Amino acid sequence: MSTIVSMGAWPRAYALEARNEFLKLWRQPAFLIPTLAFPCLFYGLFGILMTPGGGAGQVSRYLLATYAAFGAIGPALFGFAVGLAEERSSGLLDLKRVLPMPPLALYLARIAMAVLFAWIIGALLLTLATSFAGVRLSAGAGVRYFLALALGTLPFAALGLLIGTLVRAQAANALVQLIYLPLGFLGGLWFPIYMLPKFIQGIAQFLPSFHFGQLMLWSVGAQPALPWQSVAVLSGYCALLLAAAGFSWTRMRE
Repeated sequence: MSTIVSMGAWPRAYALEARNEFLKLWRQPAFLIPTLAFPCLFYGLFGILMTPGGGAGQVSRYLLATYAAFGAIGPALFGFAVGLAEERSSGLLDLKRVLPMPPLALYLARIAMAVLFAWIIGALLLTLATSFAGVRLSAGAGVRYFLALALGTLPFAALGLLIGTLVRAQAANALVQLIYLPLGFLGGLWFPIYMLPKFIQGIAQFLPSFHFGQLMLWSVGAQPALPWQSVAVLSGYCALLLAAAGFSWTRMRE
């Protein structure tokens, strides 16, 4: 009977852990303000103010997709990498591991947090695009847009998990910064990829950020067909990074 009660309490435990994780980050201005503001500022500058024709057109639609991808990567990396590293350093992670909570609650809560922040950023950018750049998405495109944001976030959450198991809190933030910004630029998320030098375009083909951007471009109708190659690359990155994070986690507990 106790096992049944314990299993029945798991959904509430998952929900509470996800809620607490979200509130923890929501109440940190140093995380919240840059996470929400930077993608919106960049899109306002390059997708609206500096776009010919008042911003109405394919450039604004293109940058809506790529800046949404760029914005979604940040919470996935910082939430996992920095948050996990801080909990390891403070001893909070050891405490959580001995608490009577579902084994995956800690990680699923952070995934839920990353997806929710990705959706918030995506909604803010979509509001800017429709209000000031003349971008219009159908109901179907809107569903694809938010679904692509959720799916594209997962490989970067796995990367954040790997970083969080490898480095301490003091180094995690700096390491994520060194990874996050180059991923955005080299992946063609700051400017349309065709505007970048040829050698950068070649590098981009191997980066998960580029393929996340391609998935987002399809979601808003800037590409006619689902980029299956990008789906495969993102899936491969996610599986590889999760395997590496699992190995690192096992070594960390020995």
